[in-house]
Amino acid sequence: MNLFFKIFLWFLAAIALMIGVIIFLNWTIQTEPVVSRWQVSIRSQTGVYADTAGQIYEQQGMPGLQTFLDRLRQGTTITEVDIVGKDGSVVFADVDDLSGYQELVGRTMRSGDVELELNSPDSALAARKFQTSTGTEYALIVRWTRPQPVQVFGETRLRYIRWIGLLITALIVCYLLALYLTSPIRKLREAAQRLADGELDTRVADRVGRRGDELSGLARDFDLMAERIESLINSQKTLSRDISHELRSPLARLNVALEIAKKKANNETHPSLDRIETESNRLNEMIGRLLTLSRLETGTDDFERAHVNLRKLVEQVAADAQFEAAAKGRSVKLVRLDECSLMGSESLLRSAVENVLRNALKYTQPETTVEVELEAENGNARIVVRDHGGGVPDEQLKNLFRPFYRVSEARDRGSGGTGLGLAITEQAVHAHAGTVAARNMNGGLEVEIKLPLNGGHQ
Repeated sequence: MNLFFKIFLWFLAAIALMIGVIIFLNWTIQTEPVVSRWQVSIRSQTGVYADTAGQIYEQQGMPGLQTFLDRLRQGTTITEVDIVGKDGSVVFADVDDLSGYQELVGRTMRSGDVELELNSPDSALAARKFQTSTGTEYALIVRWTRPQPVQVFGETRLRYIRWIGLLITALIVCYLLALYLTSPIRKLREAAQRLADGELDTRVADRVGRRGDELSGLARDFDLMAERIESLINSQKTLSRDISHELRSPLARLNVALEIAKKKANNETHPSLDRIETESNRLNEMIGRLLTLSRLETGTDDFERAHVNLRKLVEQVAADAQFEAAAKGRSVKLVRLDECSLMGSESLLRSAVENVLRNALKYTQPETTVEVELEAENGNARIVVRDHGGGVPDEQLKNLFRPFYRVSEARDRGSGGTGLGLAITEQAVHAHAGTVAARNMNGGLEVEIKLPLNGGHQ
């Protein structure tokens, strides 16, 4: 569960708890004083009804008393009316069994006052003695309905609409509060992802705004960090480019001196001079790759775009690679070749595919075949190069396209070359709005290049 929903649910739970507490307090505040006043009221009314019953019995006899009791039963707060003699005889009764009322009747007969029995949660019994002119004593028993607390939103059906309105309001308030708290975090996360993807000019403080809280302070700190990282990386790129440029001149002079030395050399010194020439050429190649990578990373290499036939390009690269692979006991196989083309730089695309293919040939096992596919799929050209070299650890896949990165810890060329080929591939592919990825497949490494076919199919 993400942070937004956690905050949302916590706010909703807090509001629900507050409403529950308010309802409980409302019920408590209503119940205690209302019940106290109600007890006083039913004492008073029961006493009046008992005196009235005695007077009506004296004047109108049993028929008049029956009529009076019927009127009492018609009230909304009285559910039962009984008259019991002092000796336990039943004069009038609304229930069949009055044996449970003996104690209440006995108390009122002894005290002469209204006596209450409050055992039931829904009602209460009140009894009061009255006496006729002949001295006969009776007890009037009345069952009163207890008062119930008033519902928060009333008793009508409108209370459901009010409850729904309260729920919707709570949901909206909780949503807005959760959105307010998590929006800066979401923006910071998006900015961090963009920074990780290489967008070094990413800043987030302006998007977060001046909230004046810890999150706005975090956004400012993020911008300072991003600015520092951008400065460091740009300085590193500038340094690599400048060093590469500066090395070109002494290398050129070294090659001139080398040619002069070879003319004057004897048979004993020729092997050493040849070795120097080989290393010089390798160094010159590395510097050239560094300059190419630097131009691609900084965007200063504004290459010209032209129509590129990808099928023809892949065929030529595979043919060149097959010529070199045959001498090493390996081979290259074109598994699939779709007709497709795009607008771009043929030299950059050739370099991208060639670097991947040469890397696969370097690591595939002897007597195995490197498979190459070119497929037109959903408006994209999909170039796949698959070797049988055992793959690389999964945690190192994302580092394969970093400059100077090697899976092997050894620093010799046989274990990983200069470490610039795949980095140049990635930058060249990105320059054409494409993507490149590596994955382990069937005991080998599979590198996939996707390029948008903005030139259309042929």
